[in-house]
Amino acid sequence: MINDLIGKYLDIWNERDAAVRDILIKAVLTDDSVYSDPDYAGLRGHTELSEAIGRAQENFGDLVFSLGTLIGAHHDTALFTWRLGAPGSDTPVATGYDVVEFEGDHIRRMVGFFD
Repeated sequence: MINDLIGKYLDIWNERDAAVRDILIKAVLTDDSVYSDPDYAGLRGHTELSEAIGRAQENFGDLVFSLGTLIGAHHDTALFTWRLGAPGSDTPVATGYDVVEFEGDHIRRMVGFFD
């Protein structure tokens, strides 16, 4: 279940169509979700995250996120690595780590780190 949910979370970051992305966000994240990374501090809710993803995608071009390694998970928290690269390429242009906190079968909090 954890890998599936993280995979769906990464699908949100890869979805270019804002309307489809919003559907994915509602299916994966809690209504009160919070996202932070070095570029964004405390984005709250679906709309703020979706808008930030749209802006970030303008810089990504055709690059996509993929799951690296699920480093560990316990209770309601997981730590995993991600890669950003060309579709089908094994050579990422960027990598990082995310910590996600779950609430039931949804993600409530995401904290991203860049390598």
